[in-house]
Parts: sequence; C-alpha cells; structure tokens
Amino acid sequence: MEQLLNEFLVHRPIERTWVVLTDVERIAPCMPGAQLQEIEGDIYRGVVKVKLGPISTTFKGQAHFIERDDTGHRAVLKGEGRDTGGKGNADALITAQLEAVSPELTKCIVSTELRVTGKVAQFGRGIMGDVSEKLMTQFAHNLNTMLDAEGDEPAADESAAAAEPAAVPAAEPATEPTATEPTTVRTIQGPAAEPIQLSEVAGSAVLKRLLPAFGGLVLLLLILRRLRK
Repeated sequence: MEQLLNEFLVHRPIERTWVVLTDVERIAPCMPGAQLQEIEGDIYRGVVKVKLGPISTTFKGQAHFIERDDTGHRAVLKGEGRDTGGKGNADALITAQLEAVSPELTKCIVSTELRVTGKVAQFGRGIMGDVSEKLMTQFAHNLNTMLDAEGDEPAADESAAAAEPAAVPAAEPATEPTATEPTTVRTIQGPAAEPIQLSEVAGSAVLKRLLPAFGGLVLLLLILRRLRK
C-alpha cells in the first residue's frame, strides 16, 4: 500500500469550493483520464484510462462517499477498480480536507491510501507519488479553468446546495415503513476520456525505473559474449 499526499488551490471561497468538489458528476471531466459513466444512488461508476507508449490499460470501477462533513469541509471517498485486461486491481481511500487561505482562495489537502495488485503493481510501484502530484496539478488547472469560464456567479446547483437546510431526523415515523424502492441507474452521456499519457506525466520517474532494467540487460549480454569466447 502506498501513502500519497497532495494539495492544490481553488480560486473560490471555501463554501463554494466545497459544493463544487463534492459534486462528482461536475468535476469528473476535470480529472485526466477519467470518465464518469453512470450514477446509482450514491455510487459513481466509470473508467480511468492509462497509456505508456503502445501499452494501454483501462481501469473500470466505482466510488462512493463513506464520510462527508459539510461543516468541517472534510470528505472520505472509497474507490475500487479492476483492469479490464486482467492485469490487476486497485483500491483507494481518499480523504480531502479544505482550508480557507483567504476569502477567495481555498486549499484542498488530499491524502490517499492506494493499493495496487497484479502486474500493474510491478510497474506502478515507486512512481505513484510523482504521477499523482502531476495529475493533481493538472486537475486543479482544469478545475480552475472551468470555474473561471463560468464566471463569478455561483451555478444554480451551487446556490441550491448552499441554501438547503440541514436535515433533521424525525422523532417517530408517522406511518408504517414501506418496502425500499429500487435505486435508479442514471447513465452519464459525455465525451470519451483521453488516456493519461504516463510518458508525459511521469517523465523522469518512468525512466528511473526503466534504466536499471536496461542496464542489467546490457550487462547480461556482455557476460554472454565473454562466455562464448
């Protein structure tokens, strides 16, 4: 398991930032390689596409909030997925905490417990920190660009969420409980996500992992040539 810590800035007040960041459908297009495909209740399903040269990998999975503190601006998201090619699985526990830097600037601190298994883990181990940092930077850029394009006025869903009073539990049910209705699955129609180009995102981190292997191969070839003489 890898522990990852990242942070980024959002150019909005903390209350508006909180509403935006907890709207998974709205911010999903800002995350590189991610595509939200359907929502069932509080479960979000989709794919994440990754590519390194000619090698492509697609993770299909789901995520849901297991904790959400609207007052303390803290959320915990559980995600899990599997490589559609059978090369491995991944799951993550993501904790996001917002802090007000100024009346118009908010810091988001993201702590991730990431576990990757299978063949994918052998490639990914050791470069996840570099990759996650650059992906968070790109996500923050995309998010701020989206908010800037929308202007200073909050969107309709932001205003509704901010005005919505906190739920108060009822003392006693007025009627007999009824059977739970089946949850509706809502399909999200959006453009297909472009895969994350690891060669561009990881950069030197990938090379640092590949060069030792290449050096070992050269050494092996030299030894074999000497044995043939």
